Amino acid sequence: MTTTTTARLQLKGITKRYPSVVANSEVSLTVMPGETHAVLGENGAGKSTLMKIIYGSVKPDAGSVVFNGEPVHIRNPQEARAMGISMVFQHFSLFDTITVAENVWLGLARTLSLAEVTRSIVSKAQEYGLDIDPARPVHTLSVGEMQRVEIIRALLTNPQLLILDEPTSVLTPQAVDKLFIVLKKLASEGCSILYISHKLHEIRELCTACTVLRGGKVTGVCNPADETNASLSRLMIGAEPPELTHREQKPGAPVLQVSSLSLAREDQFGVDLDDVSLQVCAGEVVGIAGVSGNGQRELLYALSGEDCRARAGSIRMGEVDMAALHPGARRKLGLHFVPEERLGRGAVPTLGLAHNLLLTRNEALSGPMHWIHLGQLRAQAADIIRRFNVKAGGPDSAARSLSGGNLQKFIVGREIDARPKLLIVSQPTWGVDVGASAQIRSEILELRDQGCAVLVVSEELDELFELSDRLHVIAKGRLSPSVPIAQATVEKIGEWMSGLWEADHAQA
Repeated sequence: MTTTTTARLQLKGITKRYPSVVANSEVSLTVMPGETHAVLGENGAGKSTLMKIIYGSVKPDAGSVVFNGEPVHIRNPQEARAMGISMVFQHFSLFDTITVAENVWLGLARTLSLAEVTRSIVSKAQEYGLDIDPARPVHTLSVGEMQRVEIIRALLTNPQLLILDEPTSVLTPQAVDKLFIVLKKLASEGCSILYISHKLHEIRELCTACTVLRGGKVTGVCNPADETNASLSRLMIGAEPPELTHREQKPGAPVLQVSSLSLAREDQFGVDLDDVSLQVCAGEVVGIAGVSGNGQRELLYALSGEDCRARAGSIRMGEVDMAALHPGARRKLGLHFVPEERLGRGAVPTLGLAHNLLLTRNEALSGPMHWIHLGQLRAQAADIIRRFNVKAGGPDSAARSLSGGNLQKFIVGREIDARPKLLIVSQPTWGVDVGASAQIRSEILELRDQGCAVLVVSEELDELFELSDRLHVIAKGRLSPSVPIAQATVEKIGEWMSGLWEADHAQA
């Protein structure tokens, strides 16, 4: 048996300029067959742009691409897929109004029937532990479920090069373990993998090579197995992220009280909420863990006011019954909300950052005509950009022009800056680099120390263990009892994710 030394992919001198930034500057990178190669860098370092160039969805201004030893000009994603290159984007490329199977079918060869694609999805889903119903419309899926669809779609093309942009950001530890088994098997069969992640422990476990980008330029190449989290962090951001200080303090009066909340699903693929009760007090962080698609979406809609069907008295903020109040009325009470979907719900893609403040803030509106004070808006946006180190062209930059992590920093900063009495955050650091993640978590804890009640819904257990004073688990629309963080373990929370908390609770 002979081994090939021809590189699977070679990038030479790739440069891509935009009006306000040079995303990639003279980037060179080599990936060998069967290699799992990490691309590491802070938010806005140029990682996603580089991956889109390889996938044909962005054209470079300079440089060359060589695939399997042949110079190529990849004009679009269809050509990339035909060559054997597949990509799972951080921001999903799915059509909301059609089914999972139809979305996958669009990206595959026309020789396959929809029935054949449906069978393939079921088979792959079972094989890889990424269970999904092919008949479900995409608009009914949670973010985690959408990511499963993207991963399955990529795997069905049997790629020679698989590009994964933050693939585990909304997966549970158990699902990550299953995905890593799949990726290691793919690599052993000769598939090359380009892997973008801000989770340094994942890169060290999975990847055999690493290229580091900072400010669009290559600043280092290493073997992650020879590095520590601290040394990788220094390569990426020039420093180690500050350690969180989680001080114990006695919580104050209850701010949010949910009592026996039961809600029938609004669509056939949703989840019924079943007798959900929880309490969040001033000066505490309460976390909710769970596998995506177990009622988080429905609970968050009920708490934010997007679903106002709750029984009278079942959702209270202080002494106020807010079960029937719309989101604007809840904001006036001091409730601020960060949704898991950045673009579309968290921000209007085409609007500038300053105008996006109007989604949840109205200080810049005055008088009977509600005139908009643009100067005030721009000043507020500029302050958030500075305070949260958001890389953007300025307050008028369109939301969609920001990298995913930088947009997340802005949205979280916008809500924290409003000085809420109650902050509800879904997936606070999804796709955010280690430095920015530490900053967001630190700001949440500082808000809690100032007396704000904080509810965090996340599929990242490490995040919940760092932030929470108490933890619940949601499974099949039911909420577990809370457990103090000092008594919580990954094993216990993992078991509870399957709904197995009654036995533990009975023994307690």
